[in-house]
Amino acid sequence: MAKGSIEKRGERSWRLRVDLGYNPNGTRNRVSKTITIDDPALLKTTKKLREYLEDELAKFKQQVLSGEYIAPAKMTFKDFFEKEWKPKYAEPNLKRTTYLSHCSKIEHHVLPTIGHLHMDEITTMKLVDLFAQLRKPGNRADGKSDKPLKSRTIQYTYDVTNSIFKCAVSWRVIQKNPLEGVKRPQITAEDKKAWRDRKNFYEEDEAVEVIAALIQSDIPLRLYYLGAILGGFRRGELIALEEDDCDFESYRLRIDENISHTEGGRALITDTKNEASDGYVVMPAWYMKELEQHVKRNRKLRLKLKAEGKWEGGDRKFVFHAGKGKPYYHTYPSEAWKKWCRRNGFRDVTLHGLRHTSATYLLSKGATVKEIQHHLRHSTPQVTTQTYTHITKKLSQRTASHWDVFDPNLSPIRSQREKQG
Repeated sequence: MAKGSIEKRGERSWRLRVDLGYNPNGTRNRVSKTITIDDPALLKTTKKLREYLEDELAKFKQQVLSGEYIAPAKMTFKDFFEKEWKPKYAEPNLKRTTYLSHCSKIEHHVLPTIGHLHMDEITTMKLVDLFAQLRKPGNRADGKSDKPLKSRTIQYTYDVTNSIFKCAVSWRVIQKNPLEGVKRPQITAEDKKAWRDRKNFYEEDEAVEVIAALIQSDIPLRLYYLGAILGGFRRGELIALEEDDCDFESYRLRIDENISHTEGGRALITDTKNEASDGYVVMPAWYMKELEQHVKRNRKLRLKLKAEGKWEGGDRKFVFHAGKGKPYYHTYPSEAWKKWCRRNGFRDVTLHGLRHTSATYLLSKGATVKEIQHHLRHSTPQVTTQTYTHITKKLSQRTASHWDVFDPNLSPIRSQREKQG
């Protein structure tokens, strides 16, 4: 019969040991683990503390005898993140941009606090403290130490951390996910209000002014920005657009690739956000005629640069490039857009806000949610309604207004009632 023992190791820690006798080579076959008790009330009660430790020893003994016990991992959280989770889970399963974003959250917000700890040393209370600390100022990666992290960023960090611990349990590195006892952080009322108040799109009258100004502009990205509004395209979809994607006979553009990241000076070309994002988008005839002239100028420039040995685009024929064939750096259109808006006196709406603007304008002209869904290439109408709540609110108001004809205060109806009276 296996014997068990309990030995105090620290102020709040005890070592549980199960003695299984001797190994074939004559050495003692002992299995042990250390547990830490965080409950101050339990630490003050000798009898209850003893009962708790004996219960833990009994459970530990059962795990050892049944073969369910997993020896504590002696690698640190940082080692597991770098050497196991990243190469064996994240890289094979995540898109490159998602992978880099996940890693960034862990490197900036998690590793500084628990990266040095062994996997079996990370308790639920340590993670409670970690996420409580993230709510305080001084944790931002952008250097704005006086401002706290956005609650959505804390949620994101929680989700990635949870993924790491789930892998550790699945791969039998640890027995239990210590984050299970930590409630997922909530979006704060302040962040919710800021999100609601943020008007990241142009209303109909503003959109008309922006489009008119772009048509008169001579900036290199003029047709890029017009395309973002008229077609509701995402930034990387237009950066990845090639000449072969332009159907000038049917006035449409094909979207099947995306550039949302640059590594080592080279654009990372990936699939679009999802399958629903692939497909053709019909564009105004006048826009496609202008774009065709732009493509013809590009072709002449390409022949010239190739003859001079200065072409940098390889076999790719990007519609929008930096001058020698290479696609724009993925953040450049956003930076240039912000400068153009300020220079021309327009409200600060992000480049992605032009996609929202496209939906808002279409609604103002009578388009249905289903039509907007198709134009923006959402997978379902529900995605459209959830993403553009300001649009569905206006649509509901406009639908209800059709019943205004029956307003008893309108003169025709009032006159009829007066006659009957």
